[in-house]
Amino acid sequence: MSPVLLCRYSPAPTDFMKRIALVSLLLFSALAVYTANAADLVYAPAPPDNPLKGFVPYPRERATFPRSLEWDYTKLSDVMTGPTNFNWAPFDRKLDAAAARGCQFIARFYLEWPGKTTGVPQFLLDAGVALRTWTNTNTQPFPPAVDCTPDYEDLRLRAALTTFIHALGARYDGDPRLGFIGLGLLGTWGEWHNHPNNHWFASKTVQREIMDAYEAAFQRTKLVARYPAGPDHTRYADNSARAFGYHDDSFAWATAHTGRKPDDWFFETLLRGAGALKKWRTQPIGGEVRPEVWDCLFDEPSCAPKGQEFDRCVEATHVSWLCNEGVFRPRLQGAARERAVRAVQRMGYEFHIRRADLESQNGEWSITLSVTNTGVAPFYYDWPVELGALNTTGKLAATWTTNWKLTGILPGEPARVWRHRVAAGAWDGGGSRLLLRVPNPMPSGRPLRFANREQDHDLEGWLTLGAIQP
Repeated sequence: MSPVLLCRYSPAPTDFMKRIALVSLLLFSALAVYTANAADLVYAPAPPDNPLKGFVPYPRERATFPRSLEWDYTKLSDVMTGPTNFNWAPFDRKLDAAAARGCQFIARFYLEWPGKTTGVPQFLLDAGVALRTWTNTNTQPFPPAVDCTPDYEDLRLRAALTTFIHALGARYDGDPRLGFIGLGLLGTWGEWHNHPNNHWFASKTVQREIMDAYEAAFQRTKLVARYPAGPDHTRYADNSARAFGYHDDSFAWATAHTGRKPDDWFFETLLRGAGALKKWRTQPIGGEVRPEVWDCLFDEPSCAPKGQEFDRCVEATHVSWLCNEGVFRPRLQGAARERAVRAVQRMGYEFHIRRADLESQNGEWSITLSVTNTGVAPFYYDWPVELGALNTTGKLAATWTTNWKLTGILPGEPARVWRHRVAAGAWDGGGSRLLLRVPNPMPSGRPLRFANREQDHDLEGWLTLGAIQP
């Protein structure tokens, strides 16, 4: 073959080298503007005093057990002084005292309490609203006591109750000091029953008036009703489709479904009957550990009745919080206390950031997080989710509020992916660490903390995600 033919079918060396140089330049340029930091983050149990979950005491200055909530009952007569007149000071004092201890508050108002003077406002008694005085024997483990049940059908009382609910909502709906509100008002202790005199309890018409008023008055603060009820319930008006959660007042005693007819009042059985077994996905489940097992629930063996074991009841109800004076008593020590702490960590939500992908390209950081719920229930409020840049001196150089939502992240479902972008160099300093936090809207409240080993590693209340450069 002649040299002419060889030159005819071979590319010129200078053209080939130019192409290689151009490709190399493009690759170098891309690498010069692109950096990445990806990591699988390590799981560690979230702290037992995470907000809006766990065991709840009555108001107290000091607590020997971790908590983020307090609860208390309030007489209606303490705050309602006339048909449209209110003295909110006694209730505000309770909210402020709890907030000063870093706790949100669970409220329930009542009209009747065995052994106490009536909670019916004086102006209604003066107007002639009748009280039925009787000895209530349904007070175990406490002795029988005198109870005063008002005439719940009296139009004057009914008007006062709905007026109160609307005033309460106008003042407190969305108040960050409030965690949850029990419907209360009706029945002994505000528990929506007058057992064994159930014929004295409010009619379904009155119940609907109360529920309608609460739904209209509260659009942000979550509400809980005592009894799940569907359209066919013989005593209670249907609440299955309303924006209410539920409150199990006999947790670990009469909670889990047994299938026995005498146990048809058990909480899970009522949920089944109301078609509300999945309501926990959008509305909170709370309650109170039955007083009979306060002091021995976490003994080994537990004193909970067979079939009502604590873990079984948590799984059945997806409960987030439980009033439980037992764990706040001095006798809870050692292994029993450790079991109680683990029990709290199984309740409610627990968020774990599984993976953090941090990428910088063309002057912008792209942040992608994978978050799962390793608990048994969602978080029911959309608190803000923030990012922060921590500089080399250990100070926050910048923060960003994202549009990420906590609500709807359900246990057992695929991870939710969060994405956010920030401009590179939007903060002062050299090398930085990217942080994540969920601040409590109540300034004195505990922040929500993640189930990650990196939580609080570099800054209290923040989760460290990885290194970034401005």
